[in-house]
Amino acid sequence: MNRVPRPGLAIALLLLSALFGWWFRDDRHVIATLVVFTLPPLLLAIGAWLGRPLAVFWSGVLALGWFSHGVMTAWSHPEVRLYGWLELLLALVIVFASSWRGLRGRFARKAGAAHGTRVESAPDDSSP
Repeated sequence: MNRVPRPGLAIALLLLSALFGWWFRDDRHVIATLVVFTLPPLLLAIGAWLGRPLAVFWSGVLALGWFSHGVMTAWSHPEVRLYGWLELLLALVIVFASSWRGLRGRFARKAGAAHGTRVESAPDDSSP
């Protein structure tokens, strides 16, 4: 499988991990917040930097949860609304950064079809 480093995704994940570390620095359950909030994006950032496809995939999946958490926080907790908005924005960056190659390939095919060029696909191995 082709391993392409994703430095933009890794930086966004590191920023999210730093945000969580700062946000929950005074929490009484420091170990739990580190394990649940700070550690996953940190580990995924390492995988994205190394170009691991599973790290990129799980970054996009977990970003949906981070997005939801950011929306809930920004909406319901005025005292930490800024943290919620930052989490929400970083989650959007992570979703697009993890999906960028697929989006680019998908819309490049559509643009090619609109301009009258034909994009050949790989042969289907499932047919006898």
